[in-house]
Amino acid sequence: MKRIFILGMLALAVWACSAVKETSKKSSILTKSPGDSTEYELIIIDIRFDTWYQYNYTPAKDYSNEYYRSRNLVAVTNWNDYYQRGRYHRVIDCRIDYQPNIDYGIEVNRKLFWYFKYIQSEDGIRLFL
Repeated sequence: MKRIFILGMLALAVWACSAVKETSKKSSILTKSPGDSTEYELIIIDIRFDTWYQYNYTPAKDYSNEYYRSRNLVAVTNWNDYYQRGRYHRVIDCRIDYQPNIDYGIEVNRKLFWYFKYIQSEDGIRLFL
């Protein structure tokens, strides 16, 4: 149940990034900065992910924003394919609306990329084929 909630929040956060609006503090926070620019923030509510992320991520493993965007597009495509076919329904229970033409920023793209790596590592679901 906890995993379903977390994945639902992840999907909601990615979907919410497509337009500027206020959402629940538990899912994601979008803030509009002065000067007509938009900032996106992805909040993943999973204590295990935060611990795993702190242990596995180092700045030495950092990539460019374009790298994260391209890898996230592959992972989201596979994620949505698994969802549509009903595979891994205990983990993948929602569709992710990730739009590659929107620049979510390196922080969001990096965190989403590492979340997909976490799902791949902990649940054995291949998202980066």
